[in-house]
Amino acid sequence: MNKTRMITTMAIFVAIGTLGAQMLWFPAGVAKAYPVQHVVNVLAAVTLGPIPAVAIAFMIGVLRVLLGLGTLLAFPGGMIGAFLAGILYKVSKKKGLAVLGEVVGSGVIGALFAVLYAKVVMGTSVGALAFLPPFFVSSLSGAFLGWFVLSRVGERLSIRRA
Repeated sequence: MNKTRMITTMAIFVAIGTLGAQMLWFPAGVAKAYPVQHVVNVLAAVTLGPIPAVAIAFMIGVLRVLLGLGTLLAFPGGMIGAFLAGILYKVSKKKGLAVLGEVVGSGVIGALFAVLYAKVVMGTSVGALAFLPPFFVSSLSGAFLGWFVLSRVGERLSIRRA
């Protein structure tokens, strides 16, 4: 894939993730669940790879924070989930493992990382049990929506480098 097409595709994913966060979210414990972020993570991981998926998750996080649509917790879960989804897909070429990578990366590892992150960056000392349920519910719902999209239009999204 050429650079122009890659950057354009990344920009579209960032736009979908940023606008989708405003349109589709639900309260989940101490955090808000943004399943569209996880849909985008799975789609980007499968179509573009782990590094572009992480960059997309980072940019969505930046825009959500700047627009007041999210908190600093948008970073750890989204980026870790995108990376793990991308790596598992790259190694296995199985979309189901990309979904699993997103759920484990965002829902478990991202939630555990958010405890330290919240303490250092945000100044709050919330325990892991406060972050695990909302991160897990958000990532599980979004990752399965991403899998559904891939199963319906997967061939059309096959823009991955050869």
